[in-house]
Amino acid sequence: MKIFIASDHGGFYLKEEIKSFLLGLGYSVEDVGNKIFEKYDDYPDFVFPLAEAVSTSKEGFGIVIGRSGIGEAIVANKVSGVYAAVCTNLKMAQKAREHNNANVISLGADYVGSTTAKRMVDVFLNTRFSQAQRHKRRVRKIKKYEASHFKKS
Repeated sequence: MKIFIASDHGGFYLKEEIKSFLLGLGYSVEDVGNKIFEKYDDYPDFVFPLAEAVSTSKEGFGIVIGRSGIGEAIVANKVSGVYAAVCTNLKMAQKAREHNNANVISLGADYVGSTTAKRMVDVFLNTRFSQAQRHKRRVRKIKKYEASHFKKS
């Protein structure tokens, strides 16, 4: 499993903590940026390349971090094959994977502390997509609508 991680200035320090945490657990982690703290950087510059990497990776997951995580999720979800979920607690991280087959978790550094963020990432990465028919049906519909949208664009 390959983990891609990205943040702007708002999530930079939390990104660095999560990256160290994941490397300590033996994960392969690619930091897509920003690799230095830059007070006026813009999250789309880092999140879009992360989303593209996740979309082309067979077993890749993404972690994006900003102040709220909302803008980061919006950008990530613009890329076909990426399903980003803003999560603020452990249950949301679990449901994002289990019910929606999300492949990117979006965190808000202003809303989630370091310890909780690490636990959420661990839950997200270790939760499998449910095989329940209702969840499979819903994810198929998302992919169907996504495919029809990208054909028109």
